[in-house]
Amino acid sequence: METFSSFNAYIQRSIIQNWDQDALTDYQGITLQYHDVARKIEKLHILFENSDVKKGDKIALCGRNSAHWAVAFLATLTYGAVAVPILHEFNGEQIQNIVNHSESKLLFVGDYAVKTIDPEAMPALEGIINIPDFSLLISRSERLTYAREHLNLMFGSKYPMAFRKEHINYHQDEADELALINYTSGTTGFSKGVMLPYRSIWGNIEFIISRLGGKIHAGDSLLSILPMAHMYGMAVEFLFGFCNGCHLFFLTRLPSPAIIAQAFTDVKPTLIVTVPLIIEKIIRKKVFPKVQDNRVRLLLAMPVVSKKVKERICHEVYNAFGGNLYEVIVGGAALSKEVEEFLVSIGFPITVGYGTTECAPLISYCDHKEFVPGCCGKPVDRMEVKILSSDPENIPGEIVTRGTNVMLGYYKNEEATRQALDEEGYYHTGDLGTLSASQHLFIRGRIKNMLLGANGQNVYPEEIEDKLNSMPMVSESIIVQREDKLVALVYPDKDEVVSFNEKELADIMEQNRHDLNETLPVYSRISAIELHDKEFAKTPKKSIKRYLYH
Repeated sequence: METFSSFNAYIQRSIIQNWDQDALTDYQGITLQYHDVARKIEKLHILFENSDVKKGDKIALCGRNSAHWAVAFLATLTYGAVAVPILHEFNGEQIQNIVNHSESKLLFVGDYAVKTIDPEAMPALEGIINIPDFSLLISRSERLTYAREHLNLMFGSKYPMAFRKEHINYHQDEADELALINYTSGTTGFSKGVMLPYRSIWGNIEFIISRLGGKIHAGDSLLSILPMAHMYGMAVEFLFGFCNGCHLFFLTRLPSPAIIAQAFTDVKPTLIVTVPLIIEKIIRKKVFPKVQDNRVRLLLAMPVVSKKVKERICHEVYNAFGGNLYEVIVGGAALSKEVEEFLVSIGFPITVGYGTTECAPLISYCDHKEFVPGCCGKPVDRMEVKILSSDPENIPGEIVTRGTNVMLGYYKNEEATRQALDEEGYYHTGDLGTLSASQHLFIRGRIKNMLLGANGQNVYPEEIEDKLNSMPMVSESIIVQREDKLVALVYPDKDEVVSFNEKELADIMEQNRHDLNETLPVYSRISAIELHDKEFAKTPKKSIKRYLYH
């Protein structure tokens, strides 16, 4: 393993180097410069110190993305406490379970999540702190109450001649020291607490800076779309952006496609880190209607002008994402084949990465210039990837990985840790894939999702869903198995459905079924399509909770 360099040193260096630059902005709200972040971190350190929070104590955070969420998280790590980020989409009971299971001492909570929790259900907490203004919502400690009430006085007496760069002296972390416990969103039931050491976070940031630091520069704007409590959004948007001296914008609200599109125009980000659902909605709603009319199709079919037409289409798509982009990184799930092929064909800078919470999160990534359609990059630095298959290039097997980014294990769950980490240190992802001779990784599906055909054939539902999702009137779908038959559950496109009656819609779906089956081997053909009138329930990273549907 390469010599470990402190992760907190990255935070300290970035703050000092970018002291007077804009750091964190709540979209259409407040802006903090790097020196403002440093002052707020220092005040929280004084609060922790004077309320008996020790290094290694757990501090939970639950709220929508915001500048103050980021400050509270950075303050926790740079103090030497263990951060427990909690997805604000979790319900009150889930939040309480995580706070209790993690043995958190303090809870920072946002104005949305605070309405769902019951403080009495978290008896070990010493205090609950309001994220928007860092006020005390509840204190069960006289020291905490006193420290919060006299915080400005304490800060002033500690730094009577003003707080300056040279006063910054953050916790020096060790490679295997616990940095955070991240409770997975999990599509298959109760979430597990992933113990991530500092080396995992450092390994991710070191890699991203080595690949993107020369292309995305200090002062560049980034838009934080994904929840920071999820490792993908935290590492690739937030921590990379902050350590690289970028200016981060937080949406602070539910990111609907309309809000995101407007934010792209206003912020003009140089990097977009997102999940397939967001990209697919923008392309299907805003771009496909324009490029699929007869005139454009005719021009694209003419070799002489098609290059120019593709350049113009690419320019339009580029502008839809703010017009200042180095690349779009998609992760969290597979990108629709139709959307991916379209973006690659017009020369749009798209790439797909792959990772898991247990690797904080990166396992594979490549720059858009190296991207191969259908792949999700190459193994990242300091990570080894193997396919458990007799022919890893052609026959899918489980993807296993080991290296700097891999977790310590699951918090207070030795059995789950033993199942995930083998004796050689490999983390078993539960995903199926192949690895090409050029080291490009291709995902075939989840082992848990794989269905067995009537004659023992492997059926990968994701591959069928990808085809079905590109058909008329289909917004999203799940393939389920009932006895020896495959059935497609479909949530139709609500904008298009309004102009059709029930019979017409049923006929369209039957035609879809017929056309889909024409493209599939006999053993993976679907016997029926059932319509759902509600969107499928999803995890915060927008994966469908398959276990809810049968």
